[in-house]
Formats: sequence, structure tokens, C-alpha cells
Amino acid sequence: MSSLSSFKGTLYVVSTPIGNMDDITLRAINILKQVNLIVAEDTRYTLKLLNHHHIKNRLFSCYEHNEVKRSSELADMMNEGKDIALVTNAGTPTISDPGFKVVQRSLSANIPVVPVPGVSAAITALSVSGLPTDSFVFIGFLPRKTGKRHTLLESLIYEPRTLIFYESPRRLVNTLQEFLQIFGDREAVLAREMTKLHEEFIRGSISGIIDQVQSVGEIKGECTILIKGHAPDKDISPEILHEQIRQELSTSGAKDAAVAKDIAKRCGLSKKAVYDEIIKIKSTST
Repeated sequence: MSSLSSFKGTLYVVSTPIGNMDDITLRAINILKQVNLIVAEDTRYTLKLLNHHHIKNRLFSCYEHNEVKRSSELADMMNEGKDIALVTNAGTPTISDPGFKVVQRSLSANIPVVPVPGVSAAITALSVSGLPTDSFVFIGFLPRKTGKRHTLLESLIYEPRTLIFYESPRRLVNTLQEFLQIFGDREAVLAREMTKLHEEFIRGSISGIIDQVQSVGEIKGECTILIKGHAPDKDISPEILHEQIRQELSTSGAKDAAVAKDIAKRCGLSKKAVYDEIIKIKSTST
């Protein structure tokens, strides 16, 4: 296999299937056969793929906790003329997966980096979501810390483009509940086990998706969540919203947060936006 450089090897960033092992390009298969080394996030996952396509090659692990060290070692190999294929467990390397540091180190060493495109969970889910596809924002996995997570989500409240997130099944319900609280009860799609036997797409409101997920019980497989972007509510003027807030504050006796939650769900607004209006109304009336 000839490198793009006659002196250095080439780093090939190779996309692999997200589920169905046949979702791989002919070019990717040929490159995986011909490179000197395949660098994998988890060699066990990649070995299954290689066996399925009758590929025999040397595997080398590179994951989150050893990526910095591996990046330097791989750059040395490519400087000696070796061609390397970088893969992840599923989908496209560096997209919410290891590989960024390898690419960055290779580029800094003037090593050719060549994409071998293929499957991505975000684009796969978006293509069949039924949500606007002309413009979108890919967030990936949210921060683990509550404060950072809420700060990020609140910064997206008025984002008009479709929002795409990744989430693990064990945190799915909590994350959906946070979306409901912060974004309001928007149109959304939950995609899981894509391209696999038990592929599933749940479409509807965020609250409806929560109900379906909770009724199922245990959820398996990585999840992709798509949320419709913010659209100004054409049916509710600021005056009508303020009147609804004043009326509920005077009659319900509920706390501000409960009032905000109730009106937000009823009007299709975010809880935070309604709560902010409650605070403004109260501050001007004192």
C-alpha cells in the first residue's frame, strides 16, 4: 500500500458500522486489509468486525486513558513509513470517541491524515427523525456534573436548530426529564439499537417518550436523542402569557417553580423561560 508521502506513513481515519457489520464501505475493508497496523478503541470489538469480513491484521489498542502516550508512539511508527488505520468501536473515530489526540499529533508531525467516511449515529438518526435536517447542532454526551450540564442545556434553550445528543441507557430517563424541565415539552426522537435487530425509533413529545421508556423498563444500547429547535410561540403573545402567570399565581397558591412547570407544559414553552417571566412580574409588582 502506498502512502501519500514517499517518506512517511499515512493515518487513515476509518468509519466502521454502528451495529450491522455489513454497513461498511469497500474502501474501508481494503484499507483495513492493507495497512501495517489497525489502531482500535477496544480490540475485542474490532476483532469481531475483522473476522466477519475475513480481515487479518495486527491490532493495537488506543483508548481514552492511554491516547496521549499512544499518539506519540503511533506518530513515530508513521514517521518510519508505516500506514495506520484508526477505528473506534462503532461509527466515526473522534466523534464522541477516542482518536482526536492521534489525529492532532499526526498533523503536528506533518503526517498525512486521510478520512475514510462511513456511518455516524448522529447522521443516521437525523436522516429518519422527521425533524428539520437542513441545520443542526451536535452536542454528543453531556457533562456528568449537574451544574455544567444545566449551564450547557440552558444555553441551548433558544437554539433554533435541531439538537442531537448521545446518552447511555442508564442515564436516559434522568436526561429526558432534564430536557423536559429546561426545553419544555418539545417534539423529539429517541433512536436506539440503530441498524441492529431490535432497532427502535420513538417519536413524539419529550413527556410522551419518557412515558414509553418508563413503561418498557430496562433499556439497552447507546441512545441518540434529537430535540426540535426552539421556535417562537406564535399562539401566545407576551401579554397573554403574563396574564396566565398572574392568574395562576393569584389562584393556585403553588410555588413559583410549580407554576412555571404547569404553564410551560401547557403552552409548549421551557420551564426556565416561564420562571424568568414570573420573577420579572413579581419584581415589577413590588
